Amino acid sequence: MPLTFTLDPAVTPELRDGLLDLWTDVSNAGGAVGFVAPVSREAIRPELVKHFVGMAEGRARLLVGYDEEGQVAAASFLTFNTHRLMTHWLWLYTVMVHPRHQGKGYGRDLMAAAADAARTLDGIEAIRLTCRGGLGLERFYGSCGYKEVGRIPGAIRVAPGDDRDDVVMLLPLH
Repeated sequence: MPLTFTLDPAVTPELRDGLLDLWTDVSNAGGAVGFVAPVSREAIRPELVKHFVGMAEGRARLLVGYDEEGQVAAASFLTFNTHRLMTHWLWLYTVMVHPRHQGKGYGRDLMAAAADAARTLDGIEAIRLTCRGGLGLERFYGSCGYKEVGRIPGAIRVAPGDDRDDVVMLLPLH
């Protein structure tokens, strides 16, 4: 059953808790979403609050995918550039699909929904994201139409002696 996507859902305690659970479960399953397992909801909470502040200030939009039970199953944040010379593209951050839904095509659905949402925003011509090398994410994003446009070797240290590339990817929307 496909996910139902909502751009800018009302931020309720249920949504907040669903996002915290999603982010925690994705991180603890090895997902590259800014943390390294093991991580707790309380460690993630300040990052989620930063995204909520960006939303309240109009700098970010939230895209949520709900499963057939109405639970948060996927999410990402579309974040606008504040630099006046870069307002024609936005960042896609914290792209997550719950581990229980892996292999159902929901990642592709989330990426398509994010591109569709970005196309509705005035003046946005491209989406840029970064991903952690060494996990095959470049291939996944490439299969969704993104092109690798840059790579910083060893920029992400997930553990002592385990440095990964920071890969920059771009999706033109036209």
